[in-house]
Amino acid sequence: MARWRDGRGMLTVHRRQGDVCVPLEFAVSYRARTRGLLGRDSVEGALLLSPAASVHTFGMRMAIDVAYLDRSLRVLAVRTMEPGRLGLPRLRSRHVLEAGAGAMAGWGLVAGASVSVG
Repeated sequence: MARWRDGRGMLTVHRRQGDVCVPLEFAVSYRARTRGLLGRDSVEGALLLSPAASVHTFGMRMAIDVAYLDRSLRVLAVRTMEPGRLGLPRLRSRHVLEAGAGAMAGWGLVAGASVSVG
């Protein structure tokens, strides 16, 4: 797997009905991961935090969908978190994908699905 840098890319959700491509923002530096979606009113597409095994929503202005991914970018779990919550760390989670609440259901992103980034 290639090493990522902070910046933008594309997330592809692989589904039986066809792939879905979504704009993606990478947050891989300590500073970018710490900032995450704090202070934003919305997010276009998704934000990938790496490495990460858990997230919190303290100080957020919106509810978010959170997907926990393993090393091979397979989805371990998907949760919706309201502002002011602390997510529990997920065993085997290496990356966390964040998006606006309800977005992941629209993309067909569920536990067991695989994604790719570029």
